[in-house]
Amino acid sequence: MSTTGRQPMIEATIEKLIAMKLSGMAEGLKEQMNNHAYKDLSFEERLGILVDSEKLSRENRQLKILLSHAHLRHQNACFEDIDFRTRRGLSKDVILKLSQSEWIRSHQNVIIVGPTGSGKTYIACALGNSAVRYGIRTMYVRLPRLAQELKIAKADGSFVKFLSRLQRIRLLIIDDWGINPFTDDERRNFLEIMEDRHGVRSTIIASQFPIDTWHDIIGEPTLADAICDRIVHNAHKIILKGGEDSMRKIYSGLT
Repeated sequence: MSTTGRQPMIEATIEKLIAMKLSGMAEGLKEQMNNHAYKDLSFEERLGILVDSEKLSRENRQLKILLSHAHLRHQNACFEDIDFRTRRGLSKDVILKLSQSEWIRSHQNVIIVGPTGSGKTYIACALGNSAVRYGIRTMYVRLPRLAQELKIAKADGSFVKFLSRLQRIRLLIIDDWGINPFTDDERRNFLEIMEDRHGVRSTIIASQFPIDTWHDIIGEPTLADAICDRIVHNAHKIILKGGEDSMRKIYSGLT
């Protein structure tokens, strides 16, 4: 059968693949029909390429979904753009190790502390971006926003459901930690979150306040001890220093 005679059959096959949500294979088949380089390949080789096309297409779609749901403040943050020459106490070896995301699989935390403009949020988002590319469900949120959402969830009766949703997030990035003193409800709500995540999920905390001040920020010694223990225990710590050049001046949008 000539190529012209086969065209309606090929088009029908492509339509069926699309209808079955196999768009990657459909695009791969179009490519094979339009590229003569595939002519000399065996049936098995061409089928294998179609399967690979579908697998890659699904992985790319999943990556887009994960990135969309992550709500990263800096969606394009990456380790390649981090300037390690700036004198702020940032270890390239530590960052490269964390970029492998093994710490997430081990259910560990990361604490990033430094003054305004030192790049805390950017580094946190770069870690989040890396995690997403490993297929890890990630979410970024500022602590004031999280506190407000918890307050609303309690008021409308969806508090337990909201906690369950957070518990399913494998990497939770909480920015602007300690920017406001904790209320009693916020202390108890946050303890619930960290209790659910302790030893089974990972959390990144980004704060401009040193770790040894967190007890005073949280207030109520017993709850402060419980919260800090669940965050700080088994956590990797990145302590950034201020410098003459704010990272905001080097990379637009860094905090």
